[in-house]
Amino acid sequence: MMISSDRTKDLIEGSSRSVVDQQQSTAPLSRYESQKRRDWNTFGQYLKNKRPPVSVSQCNCSHVLEFLQYLDQFGKTRVHSQGCVFFGQPEPPAPCSCPLRQAWGSLDALIGRLRAAYEEHGGSPETNPFGRGTIRVYLREVRETQAKARGIIYKKNKKRKKKKTQIIEDVAAPIEDSSNPTVMQSS
Repeated sequence: MMISSDRTKDLIEGSSRSVVDQQQSTAPLSRYESQKRRDWNTFGQYLKNKRPPVSVSQCNCSHVLEFLQYLDQFGKTRVHSQGCVFFGQPEPPAPCSCPLRQAWGSLDALIGRLRAAYEEHGGSPETNPFGRGTIRVYLREVRETQAKARGIIYKKNKKRKKKKTQIIEDVAAPIEDSSNPTVMQSS
């Protein structure tokens, strides 16, 4: 069995790398981690190909928005324009020439992975361009536009806070029912 020269050198010199570090570098990545790495590399390549090139440390939310718009050309989701006869129909009966776009859910997941990757690569949460409000607003607009075009309505579920007295009543009700013999049914 041949040991790599770097590993041999580390063993001879008493490297400070732990066995855990070595195992992590050889362990296969999860599907999420693989996708996150692929997304991060794609975004980095996109920035390098810009004229002039932009480093990740110089990137801001406008670069992220441009990247999301660039990705639209590779989308597979038909988004009907307002002039289309199928606008607002969840299942159109025939094909149309409306553009294919990235689905909102795909963009949302992509931003989540890039946001995590940015921080894993040394960026601080405060300067993370993927976590900016501008990006959240853009994603919300994409979701609403696609929902209208496909005739889907997203309802916001608002959680109502219960008052303390209501919580006490909710907890006490089953106790009172079990102690009341008229409520209990015979088997």
